[in-house]
Amino acid sequence: MQYLQNLIQQLDFSSIGAAVGRVCAVFLCLTVHETCHGLAALALGDPTAKEMHRLSLNPLRHIDWFGLAMMFVCGFGWAKPVPVDMRYFKNPKRGMALTALAGPASNFALALLLLLISKPIYLYAPSSAVWRTTFQFLLMTAILSIGLGLFNLVPIPPLDGSKVLAALLPDRAYYQLMRYERFGMLLLIVLSFTNAGGHAISSAISAVYNLLVNLIY
Repeated sequence: MQYLQNLIQQLDFSSIGAAVGRVCAVFLCLTVHETCHGLAALALGDPTAKEMHRLSLNPLRHIDWFGLAMMFVCGFGWAKPVPVDMRYFKNPKRGMALTALAGPASNFALALLLLLISKPIYLYAPSSAVWRTTFQFLLMTAILSIGLGLFNLVPIPPLDGSKVLAALLPDRAYYQLMRYERFGMLLLIVLSFTNAGGHAISSAISAVYNLLVNLIY
């Protein structure tokens, strides 16, 4: 969490271009994340997100403005949750887990794609301010996407990791976990301001980023 916050704060606020780039990077990562939740739910038989026009790469359909502000202030944030109706799933707990996993998985795939795009720029693009800015944007967005994916795997409600954990629990423990979901956001805010677990998240982001870079470069 602290790693993401530091990364965002290191950007040049005095530059309009940097501010626009930062917002675009966040919008891209959150939009892909939420759209893939909806696509996974649709593939598993739930048309709710499609009917509510949430299968869209238009960020305005997904952005929660308070959640976006929290990303810049606290180093983590959220978008509007994609509506999911478990009753459409043949196995509701497993369906929820797979739908939840689709978000983080899409962020890792997006980071891989951005790094793949960055390679020919690194190798062949002429040295210029435009190409340097483009290259830096791709790397920054890849790191943010990895961070968003990893953060959402933390098993604290309402993060995606809690729904994956719930699928592994017996029904009684599952409903107990869901009862405390409304307190999860408060816990996340406290953890962010105290930076509890920040080192572990930062190390994980670095490890995944380095792995992808080594695979591609």
